[in-house]
Amino acid sequence: MAVYTEIDDDQLTGLLAQYNLGSVLSCKGIAEGVENSNFMLATEKGTYFLTLYEKRVKPDDLPYFIGLMEHLAAKGLACPTPIHDREGNTLREVAGRPCAIISFLNGVWPRRPNAKHCHVVGTAMAELHIAGQDFEMQRRNALSIDGWRPLLDASAERADSVCAGLRDALEQEFDLLWKGWPKTPGRASDSPLPHGVIHADMFPDNVLFVGETLSGVIDFYFACNDYFAYDLAIALNAWCFEPDGAFNVTKGKALIAGYESRRRLTDDEIRMLPLFARGAALRFLLTRLYDWLNQVPGAMVKPKDPLEYWQKLKFHRQVRGPAAYGIER
Repeated sequence: MAVYTEIDDDQLTGLLAQYNLGSVLSCKGIAEGVENSNFMLATEKGTYFLTLYEKRVKPDDLPYFIGLMEHLAAKGLACPTPIHDREGNTLREVAGRPCAIISFLNGVWPRRPNAKHCHVVGTAMAELHIAGQDFEMQRRNALSIDGWRPLLDASAERADSVCAGLRDALEQEFDLLWKGWPKTPGRASDSPLPHGVIHADMFPDNVLFVGETLSGVIDFYFACNDYFAYDLAIALNAWCFEPDGAFNVTKGKALIAGYESRRRLTDDEIRMLPLFARGAALRFLLTRLYDWLNQVPGAMVKPKDPLEYWQKLKFHRQVRGPAAYGIER
């Protein structure tokens, strides 16, 4: 979450006039994340999040994101619920941006995740995958492997300014992954691996806890239809590395055990997990690299360090099988 577009008092009052939320008590920008402008909105009826969708988010994707949150919340998943205005709409416009007001969830994200956090997150991810199976809308993953090449091309010329030799390493890695990556799943039932709705960004700052109890999964603005095992690989990257860059296999085991407590991985998924983990590291390396090289003037948030994911990618490149991630079968 972050703030790129400011809202003045008149714009905010006009927006709230469309809802049954009472008058504004406060509206404070949130300086975290990298994609949209977000505000903590307090009204006479309660506390909410107000999100303004910036240019990186395609307006045509918004019904998918909003509809998915409503669908998952109705299935009992702990996630935000979009608020309807007086006319039944969940999407409005303010300050020249599409926007939505969503419910507020209590909790904080874990700054130092432990193995129990990882187990709970794995369980929640499997429950999300199961709950999304009858969600009828479809969204292609714009940041699957066919979306990495444009990011690499846009960053290649200056990549070595971030780390010497990075450009050639990224080119080699992309070529290797391109050859081994399975076909992007679509509607066809004969896709080679189990697939469906995935979160695609289940990082610690997108999962809220009260103590060690999960209170909500948030930020569904990368959600899409892709391979379930790829979503799990993203989480392995996000939750199971220590600050010194070492992979914590205990956390990996806990994450996978939590997932399999709700949905058992197939043999093909296990076989593909090292490649997916490698691809997930490259995906976040490339988006962070692009943001690092193209910082937005005036934004409240500093882009995340791409070299964190370069270190993770180097770990994955030396992995020889799924056992490295804690899988024992």
